[in-house]
Amino acid sequence: MIIIFKPEASKEQIGQLCKQFEEQGLQIHASEGKHTQLIGLVGDTAAVDIDLVRANTIVADIKRVSEPYKKANRKFHPADTIVEAGGVKIGGGYFAVMAGPCSVESPEQITLVAEEVQKSGAHFLRGGAFKPRTSPYSFQGLRAEGLELLNLAKQKTGLPIVTEVMDTAHIPLFAEAGVDMMQVGARNMQNFEMLKELGRTNIPVLLKRGLSSTLEELLMSAEYIMAGGNEQVILCERGIRTFEPSMRNTLDISAIPMLKKQSHLPVVVDPSHAAGISWMVEPLALAAVAAGADGLMIEVHNDPARALSDGAQCLTPTQFDGLMGKVKRESNFFAGM
Repeated sequence: MIIIFKPEASKEQIGQLCKQFEEQGLQIHASEGKHTQLIGLVGDTAAVDIDLVRANTIVADIKRVSEPYKKANRKFHPADTIVEAGGVKIGGGYFAVMAGPCSVESPEQITLVAEEVQKSGAHFLRGGAFKPRTSPYSFQGLRAEGLELLNLAKQKTGLPIVTEVMDTAHIPLFAEAGVDMMQVGARNMQNFEMLKELGRTNIPVLLKRGLSSTLEELLMSAEYIMAGGNEQVILCERGIRTFEPSMRNTLDISAIPMLKKQSHLPVVVDPSHAAGISWMVEPLALAAVAAGADGLMIEVHNDPARALSDGAQCLTPTQFDGLMGKVKRESNFFAGM
């Protein structure tokens, strides 16, 4: 339920009304725009007497929210949310690029790639320390050592780190390692116990859409994190599984404007995983910018042919530099300009 207040409503009057709702066991989500003040009521609102609330002299309107996600809902929070991680802002007019290898392989590799993507204008270093792989025989990442190597590259370049967390037990390790943003991969989008734990942290979360998940399911997963108290969530469209066999996945470009209509959270696009083919990364990235994405996540490797994971979808530093030149021209709100 959303309660919209009249312009003349004072903070004291709104606070008194909020206290009444809290005494009924409801959570309050306040939002203030240039010309509008409103609160969202989260919980069992069936017992709320709408007529009585509407009769209050400071109330302009009341709306019931039919969607099951509340905190992630734009109706509760009309203005775009800006998430800040490692000093970099995303959303609300700030565009950011996350770039780096699929997996951290060695000190030389991750440092070289970090330096190259930084030169081209990347804002974050992405790289997998823990890797979810379909085959148990595939490279699973360097794990804790990988986090150390990411930190080494961060010290040399100053780029904030975004890397994937796969297990609730790993969250304290990531926090101790100084990870700036924790990524929830597509396979873990509905790992609800992990989402709850991430909600108890103050570290921004990049939440990837599941391989066959609806947008509502993605937003409900974001709701788990936000309900725990962590409202620094970024949504990531990374392609969904369809019947088309010529690509790894099918990038759902339509998800970008739809998510931005439904939610106030920033939306980032990962064109590398979407198609799984390096030559498709550039056109898909530019399409995402044109559709209104708040950022991109690009896989970059200094030697894709020898990459230990997902080499087929990685750009070389030279190719990434060319793409960034086009992204900067196409985006009117590039954070690095």
